[in-house]
Amino acid sequence: MAKAHHLFILLLLTMLAISVSAQVFVSIDCGSTDSYVDDNGITWSSDDLYIQTGESQTVQTTAAASVSKEMTTLRVFTARKKNCYSFGSANGKRHLVRASFYYGNYDKKSSPPTFDLHLDGNLWATVLTTASSINPIYYEAIYVPKGDTISVCLAQTQPNQFPFISALEVRELGSEMYSHVNSNHALFLRGRTAYGATDIISSPDDLYDRIWVPAKLATGLNNVTNEAIFIATTDAADEPPKAVLQTAATDANASFSIILGTNLPNAQVPTYINWYFSEVSQLDSTQKRSFRVYIDNTPISTPIIPPLESVTEIFIGNITASSNTSVSLVPTSDSTLPPLINAMEVFQISDPLTDGTNSKDVEGLAQLQTQFDVLQGWSSDPCLPATFSWDWVTCSSDDRPRITALNLGSFDLIGFLPDFSSMDALVTIDLHNNSLTGEIPAFLGTFPNLKELNLADNEFSGSIPSSLSKNSKLKLVVSGNKDLCVSGRSCQTSGIDTSTGSSGSSKKSKLPVILGATIPAVVIFWVIVGVLAILHHKRKAAAVAGMTTALDAGSTPQSMWSKPHVDWLKTNIDGAMRDNKASGAIVNGIIMGVMHILLLFPSLVIRLLGWKAWAFFHETQISYSLFLSILYLS
Repeated sequence: MAKAHHLFILLLLTMLAISVSAQVFVSIDCGSTDSYVDDNGITWSSDDLYIQTGESQTVQTTAAASVSKEMTTLRVFTARKKNCYSFGSANGKRHLVRASFYYGNYDKKSSPPTFDLHLDGNLWATVLTTASSINPIYYEAIYVPKGDTISVCLAQTQPNQFPFISALEVRELGSEMYSHVNSNHALFLRGRTAYGATDIISSPDDLYDRIWVPAKLATGLNNVTNEAIFIATTDAADEPPKAVLQTAATDANASFSIILGTNLPNAQVPTYINWYFSEVSQLDSTQKRSFRVYIDNTPISTPIIPPLESVTEIFIGNITASSNTSVSLVPTSDSTLPPLINAMEVFQISDPLTDGTNSKDVEGLAQLQTQFDVLQGWSSDPCLPATFSWDWVTCSSDDRPRITALNLGSFDLIGFLPDFSSMDALVTIDLHNNSLTGEIPAFLGTFPNLKELNLADNEFSGSIPSSLSKNSKLKLVVSGNKDLCVSGRSCQTSGIDTSTGSSGSSKKSKLPVILGATIPAVVIFWVIVGVLAILHHKRKAAAVAGMTTALDAGSTPQSMWSKPHVDWLKTNIDGAMRDNKASGAIVNGIIMGVMHILLLFPSLVIRLLGWKAWAFFHETQISYSLFLSILYLS
């Protein structure tokens, strides 16, 4: 019977191990160029697939001799204010994320840096590295990601102190683990202790690869070993490994309390603590082990009687505590044995986790990053923490920020613009001095709050969408696009700023495509009408003769005059020519001749003066010709 029981337990543990192995279990050796399996059976991978920035470095030889292999390399970041790693996650489940740092005097300066560590846009910790420590420093968080990715970022906070990282690990946890804390908060590890252990306990003894550190016992405490061969852990929601229950610490005196260290900061912080208790021997009828957990001399639990071959977990998560807070195990009055403890975890509860930048803006940025490789080096939350937003975005100060500006001038963007219209809070879009091609996308006219759009010095072609050209509230800059609106009246716009908006453009100056200021054709037309009205009686026939001469010469472009139109004009002015051939024909001939010449070379006029100047000459000539016809036929 006992053998069957042991086989069942072994099968259960094997099935559990298989289920854990199928979960997220990522181990990154930062700065390494290869993959390998360590002595604990964990596969370590290079970080090349997880980040595009930073430089690989190796610790000094003397330092490398005292640490594990993953600590002998690192990645250091000397550019950008924030550099990030991103991982896929099982959305809605808790994950353990651990970041490790070992300076190892890699730069031979004996000057370890200080910098900030961020988790999904939330401040995680300020990393304090040391030159003398022979042990790596690591920070661990347990939380539920709000999206389908996990990002870990390193942010420079001091001049000439460059962030670095040695290893990064992500483990998906069981569905019920650490669920006593609201999922809107993270747990930042302050200490995880295995009492009575002599070595660090981790994988493979802990299926989730938590690191349990042997306790440094105070005077009077003793290490004891659990006599139980099998210890069931299913009654503990946070699934402590069997290895940490096989030893314990206790006092020799049954009436003495055990004082527990917490490694909490000096300031009061929200705190979550787990304690694990398992009896280490079979007690007879005269023995009783009973005690309570006290916080600052106040009991916070009912009497605890540790079970044999099983475990009792006690937790508290609704207190604030500090390094001055007293945590102790106090025997009850009827206990004949002293308190004991097998393991303890202490966490600082984070502030509420941010929801991150508005999802519509994140979606738009993803479109840009997919299209342009040069933007793919940025990851994590683009706006949070606020002082470490991406270099090329401007964000609002809302609890859930909106992106209000894209600052992508001179970013070497090449190709077509993707549709990022989901970013409907944009006020400014600066895309000047790139190599963007194709027509100006119509979606750029759909942003409801857009005030400034700078498309100068690119390679756009075609016409400007009317949604942009007719927007009187928009400052539109499109100069330096040589193939934009080169011909055709369909490109007509008004009130468009053609300045580059940038004095530091690296591209050479180009002719403006759109004439910035226009002279109303109707004003010029009626000035001409007034002058001609005064000269009407003296120069009528001569003017008609000049116009007829121009028509006969075929100088008017076919696109301006149809043959019926020409025949009609000639038929109706023949009689007037016979009446008078005065010197006024010279004036009218010059006016019409100049107009015809200009209209014969539309591309030249457009290139030098803009399409509006050409349109002016075209309209004035038609109006002038029709006016002469009516005048001389009246």
